[in-house]
Amino acid sequence: MKTVKYLLVFFFLAFLPIFAQDQTNPEITVEELYAHIKYLASEECEGRKPGTDGGILASDYIKSQLKLSNLIFPYENGFQNFDISTSVELGEKNSFLFNEKSCTLNEDFIPLTISESGVYEFDIAFVGYGFDFQNDTMVWNDYNEIDVSGRWAIIFLGSPEYKSKNDPFQNYSGIRKKIMVAKDHGATGVIFISGKKYNPNDELTSLSFGKKESTTGLPVIHVKREVADLILADLRTNIDILEEEINNTMVPSSFTYEQKVKAEIDLVRVKSQARNVVALLEGNDPMLKNEYIVIGAHYDHLGWGGEGSGSRKPDTNAIHYGADDNASGVAATIELIEKFSSKKENKRSLLFIAFDGEEMGLLGSKYFINNSLVELDKVKFMFNLDMVGRLNPDTKGITIGGTGTAYGLEELLKEVAKGTELNIKFSPEGFGPSDHASFYTNNIPVLFFFTGVTLDYHTPADSPEKINQDGHKEVTEFVYSVLLKICNTDEEIQFIEAGSNQSQDTKRSFKVTLGIMPDIAGGNIKGLKVDGITRGKPADVAGILKGDIITAIDGKPVNDIYEYMNRLSDFEPGDQITVEVLRNNEKIVLIVML
Repeated sequence: MKTVKYLLVFFFLAFLPIFAQDQTNPEITVEELYAHIKYLASEECEGRKPGTDGGILASDYIKSQLKLSNLIFPYENGFQNFDISTSVELGEKNSFLFNEKSCTLNEDFIPLTISESGVYEFDIAFVGYGFDFQNDTMVWNDYNEIDVSGRWAIIFLGSPEYKSKNDPFQNYSGIRKKIMVAKDHGATGVIFISGKKYNPNDELTSLSFGKKESTTGLPVIHVKREVADLILADLRTNIDILEEEINNTMVPSSFTYEQKVKAEIDLVRVKSQARNVVALLEGNDPMLKNEYIVIGAHYDHLGWGGEGSGSRKPDTNAIHYGADDNASGVAATIELIEKFSSKKENKRSLLFIAFDGEEMGLLGSKYFINNSLVELDKVKFMFNLDMVGRLNPDTKGITIGGTGTAYGLEELLKEVAKGTELNIKFSPEGFGPSDHASFYTNNIPVLFFFTGVTLDYHTPADSPEKINQDGHKEVTEFVYSVLLKICNTDEEIQFIEAGSNQSQDTKRSFKVTLGIMPDIAGGNIKGLKVDGITRGKPADVAGILKGDIITAIDGKPVNDIYEYMNRLSDFEPGDQITVEVLRNNEKIVLIVML
């Protein structure tokens, strides 16, 4: 049946350009906008997850539509390919042994996907909840007076008060935080256990946990309570007793034990190929055609959903159609470029990019920025359309972000909006949770068009019939009018820094911030690359520069964005810290006042 399915899809795609050519209208129409959405958010495209057959079908469709407008495809076949890590699978060699007892994978133990792979054998240390902190109200150190160097650290998940709304341990209970603290104290591996009060059914951690995240540099395993009880059997104690003692006394209880535990961890990181669709419409002005305006929209979505996918209904295994998010944005951009191609009235060159991997951390737009076919200083503006298909017919509300990133944008938008019924909310900040952020952090002005989040967001209910078709057309025509003015202005387009240049992750529940935009797409570097700096913030004052790689904070290593966030969470406003950066392969230590 699968073969028949793909033959039918191939047959459909083979004749699609002919069908679309017959229907093409140089004007933006409700019918064509909706036709694009219906295909991209169809059963065939299966939620357009990056690296899947559905994602490939979607990108093929987008290219077929752009081909009708006689655009230039600057990359081979119109696609800019890049690799992504899509999942982590258990390899054939996973074992957990002690006292000649062999445990069963998925029943007695499971490696966490953020673990390193390899063969490890260490003695153990029980360190309670694995805390080491001091704040205004509490001091707790599970590592006091014991040496865990070269040992497995056995650590409870959660905290003694994890059910409390005012859990005083909340900032110290994250899995990565506990691993980082154990590593700081010299532990060479971590074994997590679930206390009876924390997890009565003693369920093992899902393999989907952290599957898109970087590894921690240590072997990390979750074992059942009965396994941990057997490891501690000679001590005449068990996990239930230890949990009750700590929770009741609120006093750390840690010890070392000469018991060898051997583990072999075999995790296979599955990589797939994602691809941006890139097409160019040259400008008609002899000079201005050497400047570029990017019209972007991400076409990827969540596939079939499931745990770890980003779905708001992770227990539901069903196609997440992504009609509004973001078939609506792609459909609008296809129609915009078609109209510009027909009228040939753009002085500057227009670069259409359908980004892949946005839902995985702006991967496609980051890749384009780092591998651009044109010099970035020639990219003068970026339009980003993300979720523009659910205009509320009563309020006509649309949010436009980035209005402070170039001179005169808000006035221009107000002028264009006079001929519409749109109720515009202006947001000057250039940074935001979509692909325009990748451009803003490279000093490129942006406008981000967005009609709002609905209850269907990131669920299977985001389907084509929910689209406000007339509203979608109204928004697309408005964007066309704005784009026409910006791509044809004879004035120089000048970038202005507008608002915070830092990601939401660095601000969430933190008392301090450096004021940087971290490289959220990651990469094969040890440390955290700085993608942008906010003027006047601690990083800027201390002399941290865009392009620096933060490798340590207060002498403690920073290997990735997760360790960076966990390091920052330990500090208070007014603290003075050192930040070690790698700049042009040279180590530099800077003093930062928070």
